[in-house]
Amino acid sequence: MFRKVLVANRGEIAMRVIRACRELGIRTVAVHSEADAGALHVRFAHEAVCIGPAPAAKSYLHVPALISAAEITAADAIHPGYGFLSENAEFAQVVERCGLHFIGPRAEAMQRWGDKLRAREIAEKFGLPLLPGSEALKNAAHAEAEAARVGYPVMLKARGGGGGRGMRIVRSSSEMRRAFESATAEAMNAFKNPELYLERFIERPKHVEFQVLADEHGQVFTLGERECSLQRRNQKLIEEAPSPSVSDELRAEMSRRIRQAVRETGYTSLGTLEFLMDDEGRLYFMEMNTRVQVEHPVTEMVTGVDLVREQILAAAGHRLNLPEAVPLDGHAIECRIMAEDPATFAPWPGKITEYLVPGGLGIRVDSGVFAGWSVPPHYDSLLAKLIAHAPTRGEALARMRRALDEFIIGGIRTNIPLQRRLLDLPEVTDASMTTRTVENLLLGDAVARSRN
Repeated sequence: MFRKVLVANRGEIAMRVIRACRELGIRTVAVHSEADAGALHVRFAHEAVCIGPAPAAKSYLHVPALISAAEITAADAIHPGYGFLSENAEFAQVVERCGLHFIGPRAEAMQRWGDKLRAREIAEKFGLPLLPGSEALKNAAHAEAEAARVGYPVMLKARGGGGGRGMRIVRSSSEMRRAFESATAEAMNAFKNPELYLERFIERPKHVEFQVLADEHGQVFTLGERECSLQRRNQKLIEEAPSPSVSDELRAEMSRRIRQAVRETGYTSLGTLEFLMDDEGRLYFMEMNTRVQVEHPVTEMVTGVDLVREQILAAAGHRLNLPEAVPLDGHAIECRIMAEDPATFAPWPGKITEYLVPGGLGIRVDSGVFAGWSVPPHYDSLLAKLIAHAPTRGEALARMRRALDEFIIGGIRTNIPLQRRLLDLPEVTDASMTTRTVENLLLGDAVARSRN
């Protein structure tokens, strides 16, 4: 087992990793920017190292500073969390070359699955369904030709992308050139890779993702799926497990195919395969995320499996002791609590003057903030994740509504009012929501304001 793990992240995910390490008897090292000197993860780690000024490029994304911090504290492994360098294969290679363990997949597996076009090839080989699409696009004219072949509307996607960046919906050839240019620029800025491809666009899909976990001994486990349709601009707001749209038969069949694909490509660690579901209940593979997901707690709640703990054990070479298809118990829902205006979505940094979290049976809060902490303007606005678990989906929804009503965060604005509104929508109650649900609600708000 590792003796000491450096957590190359901040906020709630840094706290999540520190907790898992402590339960395993592993010492932890927190890294922090100057802006995060008083952060919660810095307080709870055994050691802490300042790695640079506030901008992420000069701290959390600064590889030499991270490696130096690991070396001076004698850490033997690095956990990247999510975001930042978590899916950066070059970082994983540097970690290994420096004689450290990277708690995640091997760099070659990350490259194989992280390249969206190569991932499509793997999916096709192992019978995972795909939307009609293209290879890498050479230029806007090539994109127009491929879109005409596939059929409009199409979605332009960054080959090395994620998090909704480098994506554009194109509904006609007249829109293609401008969309291609803006998506290329965004992809280059975000991923240092300007290549795009396209897929046929589904107007009102559901977003369903399957959780997988593999160890170094050839074992691959599936832990059900999550429903992530409630999102804005490809950024998830509410997730739940299991998906109310996935039958037991579909879950079993998709899990079988996923295990085969993961096993035969030599992938180890946590991974999430993401799919779109059309209105006839057919799934189409999109991509694989080669890291722990923000929404992993809902899977933990319905499986009873500590995913971060198992990820660490797998990276340390342990043989995991789980059933191939982990059974699911009850229903869990997660709301992402953000420091932002609930109407405009503008980030809202500032001092938290009051912080009272909800409690009671089946409620969990993963957070990296506290009363008196000043939310810095330099990073993602996620404050906390509120998770509710209950025997049925209806009970989980009721429990989450109650918990949101109890959650008090003073001094700044948050999206709690929006989360509460979303849970009261009829299409959320009856599980007919799609990836357009949030946008439709916001469009209705805009129309109402214009009439007033």
